[in-house]
Amino acid sequence: MFQQELLNNVQQELPENTSLIEAVVQVLDISYDAAHRRVSLKSKFSLAEGIQLAKYYNLSLDVLFGVTKEDFIAVRKTQSVESQEELQMYFESSYTSLKDVFSSRNNQIIYSAKDIPLFYTLSESCLTRFKFYTWLKVLDSTLKNEKFENFYVKPSLIRASEKLLSVYDGVNITEIWDITTINSTLKQIQFYHKANQLTLNVALSLCEELRQLIDSIFQKVSENTEKYQLYYNELFLMNNNVLVTTPTQQILYVPFSILSYYTTKDKITCSEAELFLRKQLAGSKLLNTAGEADRNYFFNKMYKKIDALLMLLRATQEFDFE
Repeated sequence: MFQQELLNNVQQELPENTSLIEAVVQVLDISYDAAHRRVSLKSKFSLAEGIQLAKYYNLSLDVLFGVTKEDFIAVRKTQSVESQEELQMYFESSYTSLKDVFSSRNNQIIYSAKDIPLFYTLSESCLTRFKFYTWLKVLDSTLKNEKFENFYVKPSLIRASEKLLSVYDGVNITEIWDITTINSTLKQIQFYHKANQLTLNVALSLCEELRQLIDSIFQKVSENTEKYQLYYNELFLMNNNVLVTTPTQQILYVPFSILSYYTTKDKITCSEAELFLRKQLAGSKLLNTAGEADRNYFFNKMYKKIDALLMLLRATQEFDFE
């Protein structure tokens, strides 16, 4: 029973047109005939082989043996980040895993956006550099007193971030925003300016880059393509949960720190998460097809928040005569 359950779970993890026998050959480094006997259940996996397969495909042995309770699930934790080198490794490992997930067609991401989604700040820009700065200021103790103007981003980190960004090309993305989704970025600009770690000119420039980003999202919404859909939810605050759906599997990402996520492929959990997200979508306005008034109301809220910070930054400079 365990062997059949293990093989069934491995099969679900394989890309399209990939042979289960070939997968067993690759992971266990055994002959084709030996793999065929195990897949056809004529021979049994050894305990070490079972563990090796389960580990390679991130399968829970508890689940395979059927000894877990229904209200417990197996999750995987993404790697922690405490330096630029580890942030680069985080981007590289994310690229590797997502590249395989998005290798087939008909993929979808549903992103409950408490903050501006990560992939908007992965290109080579001052705003991207600033987001790296805000993350690492918290995670890397060596940057405790580092000013933004002295913060140097390694070219290899930028390359890794842009490579991760390329994974999202061609993926169907559905985002759920509320009017507070932009707040954390605005607060970070204000905070580091007040802390004298961000000059006025750079703070103003970051606000303008943020406006350009919102402009680009407005343009995508106005084009009304199936590849990108933006929903506005007035009732609930978002939580940065991400559900990835492919023709063969679902993966749920639940944040537990600035960049780190718990991930699970548990079918029941992913199905429940999708049901909740669908309820959120049903109670939200699809801005792609909304009337001009509803669409402008949402984006004007974003623009007014940026304008308010711009006015505050300039006013602080003008009246700071002490």
